[in-house]
Amino acid sequence: MKQIQTVTGPIEPSELGTTLMHEHLMIGWPGWEAEAPADRAARREYTKRCVDRMLELRDLGLATFLDPCPIDLGRDVELMAEVAQATRVRIVCATGLYKEDQGAPAYFKFRAQFGDGVKEMTDVFIRELTEGVGETGIRAGVIKVATSAHKITPYEEMVLRAAAHAHRETGVPITTHTDEGTMGVEQLDILTGEGVAPHAIIVGHSDGSSDLHYHLSMLDRGAYLGFDRFGLELLHPDRERHAALMGLLGLDFERQIVLSHDTVWCWRGRPPILPPEMMPDWQPTHVFRKVIPRLRAAGVSQEKITTMLVENPRRYFAESGVVRA
Repeated sequence: MKQIQTVTGPIEPSELGTTLMHEHLMIGWPGWEAEAPADRAARREYTKRCVDRMLELRDLGLATFLDPCPIDLGRDVELMAEVAQATRVRIVCATGLYKEDQGAPAYFKFRAQFGDGVKEMTDVFIRELTEGVGETGIRAGVIKVATSAHKITPYEEMVLRAAAHAHRETGVPITTHTDEGTMGVEQLDILTGEGVAPHAIIVGHSDGSSDLHYHLSMLDRGAYLGFDRFGLELLHPDRERHAALMGLLGLDFERQIVLSHDTVWCWRGRPPILPPEMMPDWQPTHVFRKVIPRLRAAGVSQEKITTMLVENPRRYFAESGVVRA
């Protein structure tokens, strides 16, 4: 059984425990560097905030935390390592690139004019997976890709193909970002067309849609779905997320669903102004404090809840490089 790379070193899949599969300690939209002095000044505050929140989650039973921040969204793997060391919660970081409209595509689009853009992306991803991010020595443990709402741009397709090539080289699994509950099927088409097994893919933010046909079309192919934006009511109501999840659990698809919130704990640059009353449940404790109790009240067994929070993350990492018959 292969090991899982965390920011503080490799672990066995059996060590994962209860895992949130899509949260962010920190995000910085491209251009945040314009506020770099303020960002440096706030570093101690960022660390304290993240440690305090992670300790709260640890007290609720969390053992592992996947932060799939890609290269171009203000990723700070050293912050992740500091928080993991201070809290004894394992953190898995990502390599990969974000969607075109909100990421930083200029460099690789420029490089692609003079050579093989997919190969150049692939080389970067593999280096971060096998050697480490920059000079930190901290290795990524997952590959992150993202697509736009209702379309996959040529640049985003390059990223998807590069992710597939890096996966084939390393066996490391892929997790995705989707917008507005769209393009998950098309992501699978591209990734599996490049030789990635569906069980090595989490189609992220699938709970942005309540269309069971959309969900089933991916589940039937063997992919995992991320119901990973609980509390983010600004984009899709939790009431519909719960209804869709209950329907899929009723069909016994619990072995292909992972849970999370997609919370952002710190913002590089100037943070957005989000009135607390707008999304009161967009908190990293929401799954533990409200989502799971609601599932239990609706008759979902503890076995199914444990499958989504413990067994699926373990299996996703442990079997990502395995070819199933």
